Amino acid sequence: MTNYRKVLVAFDGSEASKTALRTSFTLATWIKVLAVVPDYNGDIDLTGVSEIKAITHGLGQKLLTEAMAIALEEKTPILTNLDQGEPYERIVHVAENEKCDLIAMGRKGTTGLERALMGYVTARVIGYTNKDVLVVPERGSDHLHEMLLATDGSPNTARAVSRALAIARQFKARLTLVSVVYANNEFLAHAPEILERLVQRARADLEAIESRARAEGIETRVVIRQGDPHVEITALAATIGANLIVLGSHGKKALSRLLMGSVAEQVIGSAPSPVLVCHSTG
Repeated sequence: MTNYRKVLVAFDGSEASKTALRTSFTLATWIKVLAVVPDYNGDIDLTGVSEIKAITHGLGQKLLTEAMAIALEEKTPILTNLDQGEPYERIVHVAENEKCDLIAMGRKGTTGLERALMGYVTARVIGYTNKDVLVVPERGSDHLHEMLLATDGSPNTARAVSRALAIARQFKARLTLVSVVYANNEFLAHAPEILERLVQRARADLEAIESRARAEGIETRVVIRQGDPHVEITALAATIGANLIVLGSHGKKALSRLLMGSVAEQVIGSAPSPVLVCHSTG
């Protein structure tokens, strides 16, 4: 089993969040759907504030009604929660308060620029929580048969490795293991020996994971790539038709790097499939 007992789904009514909700049905039996409406901080009389609160509350309830309709269609029970405030703060707080194991979110954006920017809320949820976070594009697949685990061999990816193996075992999915050794033309020209040592180290790390996977009956393959990590990861995911990409993250301490263009952010922004980010402190 994946060991996901409780999943919090951040629901905003977008097609991507609807897909995230449907995907969550395959991962756990306890699912809470959270809709967050913003606070109003403008200069307006008390009567106006009351009217605005009523409108936003109504919009939030409408979102939860949509989520309930999806759950009824899928014959899966859910709990719902309407909250108000800064969306990423409320998502992180509710996930912590409910002791959720996973936060599922939709990835907005269809244009190249929108996809390249992971999004304010998503970035901060990943940066501030120690829970695993699943980011699902609008056209994510409910059928999981091809997975991609990207690892750099560091201790920060150990949780991602364990989670990927558990999910692959549960869904009987093939697991492709990839490590990308960063290399540019200058590196290739002036430090080929160092590059070769890095490649050999990456291969040893992946072979150790492959050995674990085979002992658990998981079909695997090992891929070593050289270049820009997020480019190589997303290209490989598209080539093999991955239904899920699993990555490791450093957690809260990496927030500044996450918001400034980390590998996780770039993969989420451009990947054709859902991305599961596993924190080392989860």
